[in-house]
Amino acid sequence: MGKTPFNLTNRAGFPMIDSMQNITSKPVGSPRILAIANQKGGVGKTTTAVNLATALAAVGKKVLLIDLDPQGNASTGLGVKRSGMAYSAYDLFFEDDAFRASVQPTKVPGLSIVPSSMHLAGAEIELVTAEMRESRLKSALSNASGFDYVLMDCPPSLSLITLNAFVAADAVLVPLQCEFYALEGLSQLVKTIERVKGKFNPALEIQGLVLTMVDRRNNLSGAVEADVRGHFGDKVYKTIIPRNVRLSEAPSYGLPAIVYDMKCVGSKAYINLAKEVIRREREHVRKAA
Repeated sequence: MGKTPFNLTNRAGFPMIDSMQNITSKPVGSPRILAIANQKGGVGKTTTAVNLATALAAVGKKVLLIDLDPQGNASTGLGVKRSGMAYSAYDLFFEDDAFRASVQPTKVPGLSIVPSSMHLAGAEIELVTAEMRESRLKSALSNASGFDYVLMDCPPSLSLITLNAFVAADAVLVPLQCEFYALEGLSQLVKTIERVKGKFNPALEIQGLVLTMVDRRNNLSGAVEADVRGHFGDKVYKTIIPRNVRLSEAPSYGLPAIVYDMKCVGSKAYINLAKEVIRREREHVRKAA
């Protein structure tokens, strides 16, 4: 296992981003809710959710990560055992007042999680005939006071669970792998977000797109990056997430990469991404004032 310079009991061990401590003034009790989504699997969505949540917690933010993917990779990546849980993300859709009981602490100070459950795989069928099926998660998160950020790791599909996340969210963060096929589904995702914005959640916006698994030795990565930046402009984060073996190793130890090896290039990239996310949140607050 790699050395862990990040002190799990002391945020002073995170000197690279201490300057971000007071970058926003969003009051506790009114969390900013971000859905991390892409209907294509294998694009670094869960890796982004786990490490961005960790970076935000490391600068003193109270963060909740909700694992909405039945595969439960975000839960595993934070060392949470799903067996024997009384409550999970599934219960947010079907049990009244299940929110507080579903929240569990993690090894990272300031970061909590609502773990996934295999029952989420069947939730799609149950939601089809449920009343207010598109806004059940939004209703559950009305009790999410006490957090600065709520991040939702969505399943790799445009499903009713993802729809619930979009209805509940303030904004969507889209991880995009630098490969040709990743571009094909992007337009569909953007159209879905626009439909949700028009019908269910007028305030929904795309917070940004983050390019993942970038290999500078590959000409295709550069071509995809140029196309995405040409089309979406400033919506694309300046930070790119490179291919990095440490990012792949960390989940097997039940740790975020930022904790597993803070000095690796992948961890440094997610630290920089967190800076950009918070700066955009600060700009959002300024414009709303």
